[in-house]
Amino acid sequence: MKSAMAITLTEAAARHVTRYLARRGKGVGVRLGVKTTGCSGLAYKLEYVDASEPEDLVFENHGVKVLIDPKSLAYIDGTELDYVREGLNEGFKFNNPNERDRCGCGESFRV
Repeated sequence: MKSAMAITLTEAAARHVTRYLARRGKGVGVRLGVKTTGCSGLAYKLEYVDASEPEDLVFENHGVKVLIDPKSLAYIDGTELDYVREGLNEGFKFNNPNERDRCGCGESFRV
């Protein structure tokens, strides 16, 4: 039997989202999804959202909501969303167990 689908956030990612939403003064969380693009076929999309859609699946970690459209979940089930600093760069990092391949430029992935 397959375990329940889940998307998780690390504490660092949740802190970043919480700070950003506070600065914006509004928002219910972030929307995570995939779009078709790049050399490998799929790319992550992440945006701050002010309201959920009726079809959204909602996961919550560390007080932050992650909204996902049902079509995207098959590609990103089990993904952990992290926020990392690497040298002078900082940003979200997607730890997706379904990724089989990632393109050289880091823009897209395959499952």
